[in-house]
Amino acid sequence: MGFHGEITKIVLDRAYGYLDKDPDENLPKLMALVDKVVPADQYVGQRNMFRKIIADKDGNWYKLIKSFWTDIDDDVRKALFQNFIVNANFKYADRRIEARKKYNCNIPWAILMDPTSACNLHCTGCWAAEYGNRLNMSLETLDSIIKQGKELGICMYIYSGGEPLVRKADIIKLCEMHPDCQFLSFTNGTLIDEKFADDMLRVKNFLPAISVEGFEEATDFRRGQGTFQKVAKAMEILKRKKLPFGVSCCYTSKNVDVIGSEAYYDWMVDMGAKFCWFFTYMPVGNEAVPELMATADQRAFMYQQVRAFRKTKPLFTLDFWNDGEYVKGCIAGGRAYLHINANGDIEPCAFIHYSDCNVKDKTLLEAFQSPLFMAYHDGQPFNQNHLRPCPLLDNPGALAGMVDRSGAHSTDLQSPEDVHALTDKCRDKAEKWAVKADELWQKSHGTEK
Repeated sequence: MGFHGEITKIVLDRAYGYLDKDPDENLPKLMALVDKVVPADQYVGQRNMFRKIIADKDGNWYKLIKSFWTDIDDDVRKALFQNFIVNANFKYADRRIEARKKYNCNIPWAILMDPTSACNLHCTGCWAAEYGNRLNMSLETLDSIIKQGKELGICMYIYSGGEPLVRKADIIKLCEMHPDCQFLSFTNGTLIDEKFADDMLRVKNFLPAISVEGFEEATDFRRGQGTFQKVAKAMEILKRKKLPFGVSCCYTSKNVDVIGSEAYYDWMVDMGAKFCWFFTYMPVGNEAVPELMATADQRAFMYQQVRAFRKTKPLFTLDFWNDGEYVKGCIAGGRAYLHINANGDIEPCAFIHYSDCNVKDKTLLEAFQSPLFMAYHDGQPFNQNHLRPCPLLDNPGALAGMVDRSGAHSTDLQSPEDVHALTDKCRDKAEKWAVKADELWQKSHGTEK
């Protein structure tokens, strides 16, 4: 049994039992167990951070951890610990590591996939809004993707769309078919009702990340009148039934002041959210609205606000672009994740709609070894300043070069977008962000770039 297998065995046999009996007393014991079996040079940063968290019982991070024992159903919490902590990060890790070495390509930690292009909303600037119910992957296809992924050590699956919960029955069925996997869905939240929440309680391995654009005015401006109140109702149901959920926020030039405000953070915590993923608006698609792109100053504002509130609010946050320094650049192209759209096209990223493979005629492994994905593998990181991670938004020409060399095509079946035209839409923002990002990088990393 290798390192990951050994630590998994200990976690499985002892860790959760320790925590469930008395989290306050046994969190330090869990750390002591890890120290006994994990080599001193492994996970150094994470272990030091965890020690700091458990030493400060009045701190926001400790409060967040403890809230899983007060706010979350016991069986759901146990399944989340098993699937997200143990399986995704330890039990299956050896398979991923071995596959990366054997095949010399990226093997992702998670797969993002679209069950359908259908959506019950029509949000301003959303590429999915134009597709309607035209594209769907069958239950059998989704199941095949998960089975292939598990063979390679992937047990984290995320749904996007379209609106994934249009396919509620199939999503719950997949949770039942793969109880050792953790499932998460980006969702507008309007289709979450009492029955679906009860299904979540039954399967235990599904988490929603509900998309919100700010408070009522900003959310309804982009997502339609009455959407905010439907979202608030969904959150009330989930909180009442002790189900964990998070929030997904797209910050734009129109809502960044709200998204980055303390009042908005407090609202998310009060509603019961345990995590928030921040995204910045990308002008993907010929019908996109470039005016919604955040300015360099607005992106820097979010950089500062997310880091500041991490120190004070009991909410786990991720900024998909601005946190590139913590993961050493771009995580797309299978480095940590990839995207499969509702037509089966295997794309490097949810925001990069170009592909040279489809699940209908290629296996996942064949896709990871394809010219486009190998271009990502060989090109990452795209910038040594990891505050400029993206080959589209932050490094003009990087994506276009990879698409041209690989022969990848636009996956927009309605209105294919030339990659050079897409690059041009982002160029001005990229150049202005480069100046701001280099200033921020130098402040936190000295002269290193």
